[in-house]
Amino acid sequence: MKNDTIKLEHNLIENWIEKNSSVLDLGCGDGDLLSVLIEQKNVKAQGIELDEQAIYKCVARGISVFHEDIDNCLKGYADKSFDYVILYQSLQEVKKLSVVLSEALRVGKKVIVGFPNFVYYKARLQIFLNGKVPVTPSLPFHWYDTPNLHFLSISDFVEYCRKGDVKIEDSVFIGKSKVVKILPNLFALNGIFLISK
Repeated sequence: MKNDTIKLEHNLIENWIEKNSSVLDLGCGDGDLLSVLIEQKNVKAQGIELDEQAIYKCVARGISVFHEDIDNCLKGYADKSFDYVILYQSLQEVKKLSVVLSEALRVGKKVIVGFPNFVYYKARLQIFLNGKVPVTPSLPFHWYDTPNLHFLSISDFVEYCRKGDVKIEDSVFIGKSKVVKILPNLFALNGIFLISK
């Protein structure tokens, strides 16, 4: 994903976060998003990350981060102990998606989920015309080195929320460096949702 698209997505997430709130970022990477939220919203930030090199970068930025697997890390947290839990570009990589999302909704008053839309029209065309697993700006990995375990679309996630009585409070869809407002399941590279239970 290009840097301007990531910056746009971070800005859109920042707009949903209230000042001085508490934020838990599951799969925080090297802390880019948490750094923005600390600087712009003065949040009390906590990250959870598995990759050791990313953890070192978080620590160098002064971000509190725990070295844990997000598939199993939330049991020790009390209900609604954070204002926001973020799963930005990490939900599709967890082993137990339903368990992680359910636990995030228990621990957070609100949850922000961002994921690549696996049915973006160029991905569909690559499958149809080339007969190969697609590689797009939001899906930059080949089939043999992808960290993604769940291949969901925006429509899949909306249906999942409806069936699980998860309230979608807001959503935004991103194309190449811009917001997509028409037919997002076809034209958006990424979907970002603000949800609650």
